[in-house]
Amino acid sequence: MEAVHAYASDPLVAKYMIWGPNSKEETRSYIGLTLEWQSQIPRKDFEFAVVLKETGQLIGGCGIHISEPGQGEIGYCFNPLFWRQGYTSEAAASLLDFGFQELNLHRIYATCRPENVGSAKVMHKLGMVYEGHLREHMWHKGRWHDSYQYSVLKPEYELQRGGR
Repeated sequence: MEAVHAYASDPLVAKYMIWGPNSKEETRSYIGLTLEWQSQIPRKDFEFAVVLKETGQLIGGCGIHISEPGQGEIGYCFNPLFWRQGYTSEAAASLLDFGFQELNLHRIYATCRPENVGSAKVMHKLGMVYEGHLREHMWHKGRWHDSYQYSVLKPEYELQRGGR
């Protein structure tokens, strides 16, 4: 819980998210909720801890939500100490693999705030296509927020994988 709370309570992280900064109780509640999601039938939410291979240290989390049949939305959040080191791209690529190969999705999308340049770069690096600027589509923290939306279709993903 402490490793998750370290980044979930960080204002730098929360400024790009629709939650936070979290209190310890909010972090505890979120972890409990993600554990409950594992018993959903049919399962719609898959949350994964991201840990360093060498040490097992938890550095972030990522997940995929089945938004409607054949479509999923991915998301990720990392401790800022581990930003700009390739971990987010690696985790997000694994989400695409999981979504297309295991869940047999047709389309996977993601959104980010326009000021979250790092997240937009991750989506571009994954081969996701910029679909547009969603203007004031989300109410959070007392005001409307814009988002950029990106997506990739299964045939595009398969074509890209051929080059890996």
